[in-house]
Amino acid sequence: MAIMQDIIDYIIENRVSSTEVADCLGKSGVLENANAVNRGIFRVGPVRWIYGYNNSNWSVHEQARDVKRDEIVLIELFNCGDRASIGELVSKFIILYRRAAAIVSSQKLRDGNDLIKNNYPVWCNGFTPIGTFNIKNEEPLDAEILADRKAKYDGAIAVCDDSGVVIIPPDKVTPEFLQKLHDIEEQEDIWFDLLDRKKWDTFDIVCLKKYKNK
Repeated sequence: MAIMQDIIDYIIENRVSSTEVADCLGKSGVLENANAVNRGIFRVGPVRWIYGYNNSNWSVHEQARDVKRDEIVLIELFNCGDRASIGELVSKFIILYRRAAAIVSSQKLRDGNDLIKNNYPVWCNGFTPIGTFNIKNEEPLDAEILADRKAKYDGAIAVCDDSGVVIIPPDKVTPEFLQKLHDIEEQEDIWFDLLDRKKWDTFDIVCLKKYKNK
């Protein structure tokens, strides 16, 4: 989809932060508990949702083979308690060999020391040494969950930086949203110029917006 690539390109070229993207979404869109493992990394790309369930990461390994270059891989677990979905091995496969842009998860990962040492572009909810099992589930994941996540993430865009991860939902991947990104970048330029060059206070800039009366 051309508009998806246009939005991704604009965010990357202008380094539009997750904070600004969330503002364009009406201060929403955050992927809860997905925190940057390594600092100073900025990644944007289409979402590739993959999942594990019932204390097994078999399906994560299986689906990881289909990851495409520059995708943001969003890993979700169901009925796995506080176990980690993946560690260094799968992260290396996804990042280096499948050439994904990043891995994001609201759950824990393993091998934190190696993910940090290798400066992998990973966002997660902390670490644990306890992982899931490499056992194939006999029953598929619930069809309602699959349908819900497909609607939520197919055609979505993830923006990842030190503040966290924001998901632009498929219904917002539009020319109108791209214009919102242009508008917020222009607003940021104006606000910081008023602060840094004209020494206005933030109440006049943000709350009263006195520059609009000039």
